[in-house]
Amino acid sequence: MSLLLLGIGLVLVFEGVPWFASPAAMRRFVLQLASLPDASLRVAGLCSMLAGLGLVWLVRG
Repeated sequence: MSLLLLGIGLVLVFEGVPWFASPAAMRRFVLQLASLPDASLRVAGLCSMLAGLGLVWLVRG
């Protein structure tokens, strides 16, 4: 359970850094994401999930 909370905390830190460092650029980025088709967002989400799963598999063995 502590590893799960650690992981969630790290995700929140890494997600928050770009918003803290450059909120205007992140706002533009989100607006660009909103204009992408759903299929592209699904592929990006799938790739992200697979990369995260692979990383967890490598680390946890």
